[in-house]
Amino acid sequence: MTDFLNTLEIDKLLQLLRYDASTPLLFNTGLFLMLFVGFMAIYQLLRRRRSLKMVFTIAFSLYFYYKSSAECCYILLGVCLSDYIFGNLLGRLKSDWARKTVVAAVVIADLSLLIYFKYFNLLYSTFAGLTHTHFDALDIILPAGISFFTFRSISYIVDIYRGDMQPERNLLHYTFCLTFFPPLLAGPVVRAKDLLPQIKANPIATSAMTGEGLFLIMIGLIKKVIIADYISGNFVDRVFDNPSLYSGFENVMGCIGFTLQLYCDFSGYSDIAIGLALLMGYRFKQNFNAPFKAQNPQEFWHRWHISLSTWLRDYLYIPMGGSRRGKARTYLNNFLTMVLGGLWHGAGWMYVLWGAYHGLLLAGHKAIKGVWRVPESIRGSFGLRVINTAVTFALVVVGFAIFRASSPETLMAMGSQIVSDFHWSVAPQFIEGYALIVAAIIAGLMMHFAPSSWSGGMSRVYTAQPLMVQGLLLAVVLFMVIQARSSDLVPFIYLQY
Repeated sequence: MTDFLNTLEIDKLLQLLRYDASTPLLFNTGLFLMLFVGFMAIYQLLRRRRSLKMVFTIAFSLYFYYKSSAECCYILLGVCLSDYIFGNLLGRLKSDWARKTVVAAVVIADLSLLIYFKYFNLLYSTFAGLTHTHFDALDIILPAGISFFTFRSISYIVDIYRGDMQPERNLLHYTFCLTFFPPLLAGPVVRAKDLLPQIKANPIATSAMTGEGLFLIMIGLIKKVIIADYISGNFVDRVFDNPSLYSGFENVMGCIGFTLQLYCDFSGYSDIAIGLALLMGYRFKQNFNAPFKAQNPQEFWHRWHISLSTWLRDYLYIPMGGSRRGKARTYLNNFLTMVLGGLWHGAGWMYVLWGAYHGLLLAGHKAIKGVWRVPESIRGSFGLRVINTAVTFALVVVGFAIFRASSPETLMAMGSQIVSDFHWSVAPQFIEGYALIVAAIIAGLMMHFAPSSWSGGMSRVYTAQPLMVQGLLLAVVLFMVIQARSSDLVPFIYLQY
């Protein structure tokens, strides 16, 4: 009987460790916490043995990816090997024509992966609709994070071509770089030229990095589980599923709620990814910088998903001509860059519409700025900053309503309720009936709009505490997260991109 029970427990453990589409290995799961603690224990033991540490980290990263996308980990390895071979070939070629051919081949191969896995059914269904032919969607499993690692692959090859970096001669180094698990599934888009020098330096996390990393992980979990998941499951999803059942005021609150949900979900992932990397001695650039403090659409994209917006700028907008070919071409380049950035987010025309909307905002902002100057008497005044911030935030909320709506019909239904059935009178009942939702939204906005010096100061205070105090605070946050977490696992939104 004991042997049978032991066998049963082993089978359960093995089942837990195998790939299961319904239970991916995410940062906000207990399984990841247990595995990461074990990983860090071995990682620390190997910290002076560089090659073994790298091989162990690559193996853990591939297992992490396997738990999210099963056999698609072979695609990731294939991209690693392809980049390594073509990167070194590019470094040896002298002919400009041959170098351009290599870059084009790698870019086409990477984009072909994206087109097949992300956009084939969308293109197929669109073609079938135009030609009035029958459409049966193919059962294509989307590899998690494919947009992120293919963009990193493209930037590596293009940077070598531009002379911004030398090709990596050590296959182990590059494999570590592309498979490194913290940013693998949902960013940031960490470029090889930023990460490879750190890999070669074989960094060891300092106590300050460890404290900063743990602080970021706690903040990320609070954003994701306590704010984003709570307002999503208990309010936002209901409004977007049936906007006609809610008043215009509730629809507006749903749009604001989703804007905050997306920010907390995505920036929460970035915080955790950056924090995990810090625990291992690696530092990534900031990916979010209080984007809702932006005073215009251009500043918003300097603060939101910074690694993607700078990638689009460096590898799409500037190659198309940037702002070097006159105003009309600049506006067109802004528009096209944002349309393609919208399409990057997923195989749906609502994403394209969202990108086009932001492209028009950017072009419109530049056009207005070019013909209208703010009077000196009010330039830089507090009142003008408040107005600019409020207007920009309202425009962003409209954009994210487009992003979240499942169809144009849903968007039109929300607009109809807001215009014709707003009802300010429901505000008191809304606050009373959704008290915890309102509290979560206010808490999220307060976290966001608080001066950056506050969060920096809190991080420094936490880091200065003894290790036992740091651990106790971490345990308290984990307890709060476990208590707030819903019974069903809520994946990070950007895992689908």
